[in-house]
Amino acid sequence: MLVLYESAAGYALFKVTDESKLSTPADLFKDFETPEKAAGLVKLKAFHKFTDTAEAVAAATGLVESKLSKGLKSFLKKNVKGDSLAIADSKMGQAIKDKLNIQCINDDSSNEILRGIRNQLESLVGSNTTQEELRAYNLGLAHSLSRYKLKFSPDKVDTMIVQAINLLDELDKEVNIYAMRVREWYGWHFPEMGKIVVDNLQYARCILKMGIRENIQSCDLSDILTQPIEEELKLVSEVSMGTEVGPLDTINIKQLCTQVVKLTEYRAQLFEYLKNRMNAIAPNLTVLVGELVGARLIAHAGSLLNLAKQPASTVQILGAEKALFRALKTKGATPKYGLIYHASLIGQAAPKNKGKISRVLAAKCSLAIRVDALGDGDDAGVGMEGRSKVEARLRMLEGRGAVAASGNGGAKSGKSSHEKYNKTSDSSSGYNNAADSVVSSKKRSREEVDDGSEEAKPEKKAKKEKKEKKEKKEKKEKKKKDKREREEEVDDASPEKSVKKPKSEKKKKKKKKKDSDSD
Repeated sequence: MLVLYESAAGYALFKVTDESKLSTPADLFKDFETPEKAAGLVKLKAFHKFTDTAEAVAAATGLVESKLSKGLKSFLKKNVKGDSLAIADSKMGQAIKDKLNIQCINDDSSNEILRGIRNQLESLVGSNTTQEELRAYNLGLAHSLSRYKLKFSPDKVDTMIVQAINLLDELDKEVNIYAMRVREWYGWHFPEMGKIVVDNLQYARCILKMGIRENIQSCDLSDILTQPIEEELKLVSEVSMGTEVGPLDTINIKQLCTQVVKLTEYRAQLFEYLKNRMNAIAPNLTVLVGELVGARLIAHAGSLLNLAKQPASTVQILGAEKALFRALKTKGATPKYGLIYHASLIGQAAPKNKGKISRVLAAKCSLAIRVDALGDGDDAGVGMEGRSKVEARLRMLEGRGAVAASGNGGAKSGKSSHEKYNKTSDSSSGYNNAADSVVSSKKRSREEVDDGSEEAKPEKKAKKEKKEKKEKKEKKEKKKKDKREREEEVDDASPEKSVKKPKSEKKKKKKKKKDSDSD
């Protein structure tokens, strides 16, 4: 049996001298404890040394992807004839078997032999390579392979999108801070301008063009502002309440305005770049949610492939993790949407339908992301189809709400549901006896029973009155009893009051009161 070992220096082919020891893979490590023992079990048959780093990288890439390279193919054709071949990768073994018709083995015994060869590689290879050369080959191949994978990895293309959207968010913050500072700074000189010119870019350009407010009358701002706003600004500048500023202050304010203009222009340029990258990398996702929301979803997941691995329920609440875990902790309502909330389709929905539309949109987004990440074409057909279905669902929900608000269909159309009364000639012909309602036999028997019971009514009435009197009497006694119990409790609580005075003393006091009143 032969053993193929791939190293950074080249391909090595070993011949197993004693195949009987392969029956006990657990004990094979003992035969590789020393170089002498290893040389007794395996012997180097052939060695192919790589000529340069490019060949080594190509060979390593082929091994990683389980592809049979030209160099390995010619090496095996030349040296393997009729023997079985022990190999580390089962997929590579299948490729060798299909193309070269060589029986390949990948089991515990072959893995143990390869592990032993790796430990004693320097002594087994002999004069073909030294330890220093082997270390240099390993280091050089590691660096070259890493550079190759970073350069050509399809997973790393969306890194540009992640970086661009993060930079775009930071630029928005910076531009807002700079613009706010310009307004506050120049507001001391011309405070009325802040309410008239609302746009930050227009505000900065106006300051750059006119400088101090006194120069506005001679400046033409038609290329920046509309005519009504320009006229109003010139009119207000004559009666402005702002303070005067010096030339040095004006220079510094203008420099800050220049920064605002440059950052705003660069922000527009970066957005255009992001838009093009999103249309190239994730066209279906862009059609469904737009460039900004799609880029934020990719950035939050880390990459397009990571986002493709997420289910629709995760895509729906991506970005609302804090609210989700708070809801789970407090056992409250979980969030219905995260970053996907800013999509235009959800913005079109009524507040009560936003949750339903976000769920439908997340399901379509999940499919679109997988097509973008794992598909070969650049067509946005899946995204267009998904968007049309979400729009149809939105129209259905909105239509259902309109019908529910209007009530029945007749009221909606303005027509009454009641039939119009038409006076016919039969109504004037006279009284119709057949139209009278007749009392049923059951009702008649019930009335007869009631007539018979009228005789027994005086007796029932007397009994009822007697019962009511008895109940009233019982209620009075109960009230007196409760009152007495309450008084006893109060007396027990206050022992000084519990000692009652004799009746004779009470009578004397009453008499004295009467006498004093008569006087």
